[in-house]
Amino acid sequence: MNDIRDSVRKKYAEAIRKNRSCCGSGTSCCGSQGPDPITEGIYDGTSREKIPDAVLGQSFGCGSPVEMAGLKPGETVLDLGSGAGLDAFLAGGEVGPSGKVYGLDMTDEMILTAESNRVHWGLDNVEFLKGFIEDIPLPDGSVDAVVSNCVINLSPDKDAVFREVFRVLKPGGRISLSDVVFLRPVPEEIRNSIDAWAGCIAGALGKEEYADKLKAAGFEDVRITPTRVYEFSLGQLQEMFPDMPGAAALDAKDAAAGAWISAVKPLSC
Repeated sequence: MNDIRDSVRKKYAEAIRKNRSCCGSGTSCCGSQGPDPITEGIYDGTSREKIPDAVLGQSFGCGSPVEMAGLKPGETVLDLGSGAGLDAFLAGGEVGPSGKVYGLDMTDEMILTAESNRVHWGLDNVEFLKGFIEDIPLPDGSVDAVVSNCVINLSPDKDAVFREVFRVLKPGGRISLSDVVFLRPVPEEIRNSIDAWAGCIAGALGKEEYADKLKAAGFEDVRITPTRVYEFSLGQLQEMFPDMPGAAALDAKDAAAGAWISAVKPLSC
């Protein structure tokens, strides 16, 4: 687990320092072979209008979970793996001055960048915490909603993540997650690639496995909706899996997708 955490931390620290994604050496998430199939165009409409260009370029997400969360003024929200803070800031605008948003990240460089962005964005209701998403530093039943953008797939212990999310939610609280999921079985060599773990692919769960883990943690009304099926070029595959000599020959077509995941903690808890 520590090997995966260290690899992810190093890649994301380097990514934010160089203002590029974690998945390759180019300017897009999966290399320099054209538009990024994961991060390109994930914000649009009113959300895009609220985001400064400089902050938009620091997003490593695969969706827009805040748009789908149905946040209300006065609510308390937790953003898992908040990175440079973009989704936390969008949530802060939704819950207003009477609400509160916590952003949790394990990378010092991300937290420093997020705090700097918070000052420029002018939001006083957003606070950033350092820690692991498998061990959330908040009390039981303290938040109304949990959002996360392409982060849970990076965790080596997703069962612990879902248990912790369930713990910190109030009864009736909900999750709104954007994440990568596998749509079909993939070769074991992909799941074992440390480089691909940090690039949002190797650590992904299958749709059914994702749903089963959420239900096992206690969640109800679990829904997983694919929003974008990924297609990777040969060059992107080589950059995503540098530790695999035959990466360009991988059968990756229609294997993975960005998805929106929602679920609710029962009121009886």
